[in-house]
Amino acid sequence: MKTLFIGGIKSGKSRLAEAYILERTATDKPYYLATTEFFDDEMRARILIHQQRRQDLFVTIEEPVKLFEALQKCRGPVLVECISMWLNNQLYHQIPETDILQELEAVLQLSCDMVLVHNEVGLSVIADNRLARQFVDLSGKAAQLMGRHCDQVFFCSAGLKMQMK
Repeated sequence: MKTLFIGGIKSGKSRLAEAYILERTATDKPYYLATTEFFDDEMRARILIHQQRRQDLFVTIEEPVKLFEALQKCRGPVLVECISMWLNNQLYHQIPETDILQELEAVLQLSCDMVLVHNEVGLSVIADNRLARQFVDLSGKAAQLMGRHCDQVFFCSAGLKMQMK
């Protein structure tokens, strides 16, 4: 089973995805694949909030770039937090878009139960710089790919989720 939680920044999607996977995991702890790289103090503070919230409820794996490789090692349900940051990391490391989307496609073919978290960034104005437009375009393509492959899709806003699929 593949499930996508998508919504804006601070929409509650991470918290809702965490609760969702914990409710559906019967015995062992689910995996939590964290994709964010530490670039500055503000990002470290955001990560600390996530770490404190999940406490010891998950088996945490930190992998900012090699998503498929890390997920192959998971032997149970896994929460990927988040695809948006993974895309950001891929662009930062100058990975070609075709390679990024191929890796995401391969991830979605894995047999493990997976909950994916992704920022909806296509509800705003067109950015004024090339890199931001490239990220938004890639993010939209990734969202459509996940939407096609996931069994369930939830849109999150105001701390609530609405099932789309």
